[in-house]
Amino acid sequence: MPAPSSFDYAVIRVVPRVERGEFLNAGVIVHCPTRDYLAASVLLDEARLRAWWPGVDGAELREHLEVFPRIAAGEPTAGPIALLPRSERFHWLVAPRSTVVQVSSVHSGLCEDTAPLLEQLMNRFVR
Repeated sequence: MPAPSSFDYAVIRVVPRVERGEFLNAGVIVHCPTRDYLAASVLLDEARLRAWWPGVDGAELREHLEVFPRIAAGEPTAGPIALLPRSERFHWLVAPRSTVVQVSSVHSGLCEDTAPLLEQLMNRFVR
């Protein structure tokens, strides 16, 4: 059995009104360098978001969120950032932003297998 590997993760958040300090978790980014793993997943609860932000353009916001998994996967159609090496993509994805779509602080953990990791974190923080 292989030794546990260290991984880092951050939660993708939608912040409708920064001044109120409220946010809605909308995704997770996971990076495990020793297992050559970088992935992201997003899920936007539009009904909950509309309760806070009735005028939100859900389609536009979804477009902004959906680029995270594409960059993590290194899809060439996701732009020049997606072509960077895996670790550089992770650092770009978790960089602080002052926009409606933000990312939490980076947290770390240990895993024995990366396969269930993204789904487990999505269940814990987003669903």
